[in-house]
Amino acid sequence: MTQIKKRIAVYPGTFDPITLGHEDLVRRAAYLFDEVIVAVAGSTNKATLFSLDERVRLAQEVFSMYANVRVIGFSGLLMQFVQAQNAHMVIRGLRATSDFEYEFQLAGMNRKLYPEFETLFLTPSEQFMFISSSLVREVATLGGDVQAFVSPTVKDAILQKLEK
Repeated sequence: MTQIKKRIAVYPGTFDPITLGHEDLVRRAAYLFDEVIVAVAGSTNKATLFSLDERVRLAQEVFSMYANVRVIGFSGLLMQFVQAQNAHMVIRGLRATSDFEYEFQLAGMNRKLYPEFETLFLTPSEQFMFISSSLVREVATLGGDVQAFVSPTVKDAILQKLEK
C-alpha cells in the first residue's frame, strides 16, 4: 500500500507585527494544505518592535482556531528549516508588482538550494493589499489607530509595547 504524502506548506516572515493581510493568507493556505507552518524569522536585518518570542506568541494566539496551523520561530537558512519540517512548499505573499522581482529571485535561489522545493505566491484580498507590518508600526508609533490593520490581540500588544 502506498503512503499518501502530507501536504505541508511553510509561510515564513518576520511578522512584526502580524497583520490582517498575513491572517488572510494563512486562512486561505490552511484550506489548501494539510498543514501550514507559520515560520517566524528570528535572524533578520530588520529592527523589530517585538522580540522573536513575542512574535511567536502573538501568531500562536491569532491562529489558535486553526487545527492545521502551527507557529514556530526559527533562525538561519529558510531552506534548512523547510527540510527539517518535511515541507516542499513555501508560501509568499505578493501585495504589489514591486514585491515580485525580489520574491521571484528568492524563489529561484531557494529552488537551487533545495530542488524539491516550490514557491506558491498568494495575493491578499483587496482590502489587505496595502497593509504591511512596517506601515502598521509607523502608524502606531506616530499615534495612529491600527485597529483596521491588525487583530485586537495584536493591537493591544502594540499599544502595550509602545507605552513602555
